[in-house]
Amino acid sequence: MGVPSLFHIKKAIASLNPEQVRKLADRPIRIGVYASSPQSFQRIEDFFLRDLRPERRQESAELLVREPSGQGPSDITLFDEGVIAPPRGLVFRSEHPDTLVRSILERHEDLGVPLARAFLPFRRPFVERVISKTSRENAIFSLTTALPDIIPSIIELPWAVAEFASDTAFITMNQLKMAFLIAAASDRPVGYREQKSEVAAVVAGAFGWRAIARQVVGKIPFGGGLVGKAAIAYAGTKVIGLSLDRLYAIGYTYSREERESLYRDAFQQGRNVAWRILTYLRPDLVAKFNRAESSKRAAASYPHA
Repeated sequence: MGVPSLFHIKKAIASLNPEQVRKLADRPIRIGVYASSPQSFQRIEDFFLRDLRPERRQESAELLVREPSGQGPSDITLFDEGVIAPPRGLVFRSEHPDTLVRSILERHEDLGVPLARAFLPFRRPFVERVISKTSRENAIFSLTTALPDIIPSIIELPWAVAEFASDTAFITMNQLKMAFLIAAASDRPVGYREQKSEVAAVVAGAFGWRAIARQVVGKIPFGGGLVGKAAIAYAGTKVIGLSLDRLYAIGYTYSREERESLYRDAFQQGRNVAWRILTYLRPDLVAKFNRAESSKRAAASYPHA
């Protein structure tokens, strides 16, 4: 990677302030619970507070309040299954509590970080959402910046495209933001100094990604190379996210063999995502590629004498 690319990565990193993620993690939240009995409230509390260390459990328990409490409106209102809930109310059903978790995250996306930090049932679903969203964003950006007649900003990417002179800079910064979010959701320190090993790994990965992506684009014509480039961005981002999640959850990451297996699976997922995006943006390019592939197969079926 040349000096200009390093400069762009440095500029992109400088524009990303981890303090924003810290503020998200520290945002005070209050969950009001309408329960039919003290035992019902205890059952809900036990689900939310399960497997927390004692200090965190005590802090998180203060976020759950049995209604009516007279303390004002809650950020999230839940209803025990034994209570009559309003239409579309968030109901805790003891047989399917994870359904409630998904519903809360869908309706309250802005509260995902503090919820995951405070309550373990939210942690894995939220982290999975962050990894999936970031991987898809990076695949979209990698693909659309390679198409001269497509403006990436129409895809609703999280930052202004004009701020980035290369997709490598954008992808690197997006991966770092993902690292900050995963750390915050995992109740770990957030920041460049606090996560210096993770930050170094993300920045170092940008070198390999760029080299591989260039080779792929050059070898496959009519859009296939663009899809491969986007799939690399998707797979690299997903493996980084999964590795960080494992590191913060159990204290160590995947072996080399496990990472390679994860990368192969993620690369295929990324290809599927990229083809769907390319088919939507440039159906003419996809049709051209398919015709070229059909011609190649036909020529292979009838070799010259």
